[in-house]
Amino acid sequence: MDLFPLWNSLRIALISTLIIFFAGIFAAYYIAKCPRMIKGILDVILTLPLVLPPTVAGYLLLRLLGPNRIIGKWVLAVFNIKLTMTWWSAIFATTVVIFPLMYRTARGAFESFDQTLAYSAQTLGLSNTWIFWHIRMPVCRQGILAGTVLSFARALGEYGATSMIAGYTPGRTATISTTVYQLWRSNDDAAAFRWVLLNLAISAVVLLAVNMLEGRKKL
Repeated sequence: MDLFPLWNSLRIALISTLIIFFAGIFAAYYIAKCPRMIKGILDVILTLPLVLPPTVAGYLLLRLLGPNRIIGKWVLAVFNIKLTMTWWSAIFATTVVIFPLMYRTARGAFESFDQTLAYSAQTLGLSNTWIFWHIRMPVCRQGILAGTVLSFARALGEYGATSMIAGYTPGRTATISTTVYQLWRSNDDAAAFRWVLLNLAISAVVLLAVNMLEGRKKL
């Protein structure tokens, strides 16, 4: 059994989750403090990938990153790097798809934060940076960790946008999801079922981790 799809799926999910962890927290923290109208507009823009079909998100990425499109053509001409049909192309897709999960979860955690804790720290002369990392983040950590774990699980199972922008090449761009689809198309049900069971096992572990985090939050 070739384990490349597992390894590739894990590294794509891990890198994507690392990116959206910082990007999601940054966006959630500053947008939570924006005026209501601006917050509403930014919410729509940043949350849109959550409700769009993954294939639509993949198509839009191809319109931007394809070798004959705006960004993709420029990068190819300047750096001689193709932004599609490589294993790391899937990172673009999964990052876009899972970002709303992290953003919404982190924003909810920040909005539930008791601001009097921050005000009290400010009266002691503590900087906003110190307050953020030593007070705000520890208080909101359960929600942020839950969002991170859910985002990782979503990235691991991403198929639609990933298949469009990275394609399926065994040993190069194959992921668990694309491998299951290709095996099903070739009528290799036994191999497809093994990958399905593996994905189910990983997803169950991830969901168990989320439940444990939520349980700790209630204590």
